Amino acid sequence: MARREYPDRPWVGVGVVVWRGDEVLLVKRGRPPRQGQWGLPGGAQKLGETVFEAAAREVLEETGLIVQPYDVVTVVDGINHDSAGAVEYHYTLIEVAANCRGGEPFPQDDAEAAAWVRFDQVETWVEWNESLRVIYLAAEQRRAR
Repeated sequence: MARREYPDRPWVGVGVVVWRGDEVLLVKRGRPPRQGQWGLPGGAQKLGETVFEAAAREVLEETGLIVQPYDVVTVVDGINHDSAGAVEYHYTLIEVAANCRGGEPFPQDDAEAAAWVRFDQVETWVEWNESLRVIYLAAEQRRAR
């Protein structure tokens, strides 16, 4: 299996902006990068899996929720360097919007916690500016639909 730390190529992953009314699903990351921070559920795409299939699977694995992905929001480069400047993590993240089909999240897999957060409160929860940008972009796209 290819290494995620100090990889020889970028990993393709998905991030998912899950909506339930005016709330967004956030998870507290249980693993690096950004361990302990609140952000979007998601993870690596598997061979033979579509982006939407990966999005639905990752949300189910991390929170137990069943979601219906419906749109690609944007693509984000997640590149983290170590103190010596080497690339420690490199993800190409396809950010997807989805609607929740019901239920309450329960943290599983690599999520320490999961919560529904009102859209107007996400800025007080999410630390990574790219995740905030993606959430705001998804909200704009949602309003335009």
